[in-house]
Amino acid sequence: MTFEELKIELSDCSSLSFPDATQRLQERIYALDRAHTIQLVSQIGSIPEDIGHDSTEEKLYAKVSDILLAKSLIEMNLEATVLTQRADCADVVAQSHYHRYSLVGDAKAFRLSRTARNAKDYKVNSMAIWKGDSEYAVLVCPYFQYPKSNSQIYKEALSGNIALFSWEYLYILLKEGIRESSSINLSALWNQSGIISKTTTVSNSKSCFLNQQNQNISKILKITPEKFYEYFNSVKELIVERGNTEIQYYEQEIERVKQLNREEAIAELLRNLKLESKIATIRGFIDQINVRDLER
Repeated sequence: MTFEELKIELSDCSSLSFPDATQRLQERIYALDRAHTIQLVSQIGSIPEDIGHDSTEEKLYAKVSDILLAKSLIEMNLEATVLTQRADCADVVAQSHYHRYSLVGDAKAFRLSRTARNAKDYKVNSMAIWKGDSEYAVLVCPYFQYPKSNSQIYKEALSGNIALFSWEYLYILLKEGIRESSSINLSALWNQSGIISKTTTVSNSKSCFLNQQNQNISKILKITPEKFYEYFNSVKELIVERGNTEIQYYEQEIERVKQLNREEAIAELLRNLKLESKIATIRGFIDQINVRDLER
């Protein structure tokens, strides 16, 4: 299943009840081979702009991100389940076959046109509650959508030992064929915030620690920093490509609106839809990640 085929599947499922649609999507995604799973993991972090806000498709897209997180954990030889009840809890639970630990997971996807997010969007404090009796809690977001510098979420993650994971990390793990076994324990991946907190001072508790985490993860996976960042660059190229696709969508929308008869209606629509602003936001995001060098 390609990403475009996933979008078609979401549209087809939108007429079903939410439980039936979720079941159908889970069956399709769980049946994917590793290569197609990797392809979706590389794209899922960005919600397509042609999926309506608060639409059924958008809600199903969010559920697919949870399913894809569970599928990725299964590919790494963990036992993972997507929770179906819509309660105040994490969306994914998993446990190790070999090392007697469990984790809860929550997946996030954001629109490229969305402006700056705040700490509440990441629900890090909620993850600390949802962790319950599990040893670890793993939040999976698009890497480049995490704050670049100081943020409350880093302090919250360190305090509650919430792993600030990313789709890019999952991409690397799957590309490397990482699987837990009796001799391979992946718990250090989920415990990164706990590990980093031991060397973080109170004054630096809000500082972005992702660069340190990158170094730690590359060592755990026993790959060179150069190879680690090659993987990152591969995904970054896909993000830029997606960004340009979303810009084209809004440019086409602008042309469609311009075909309307009444000029005042056209101007009002453009103001209300904020299409030029959305394009500018995506362009800014693309420019930002093109010039942003990951520290090694």
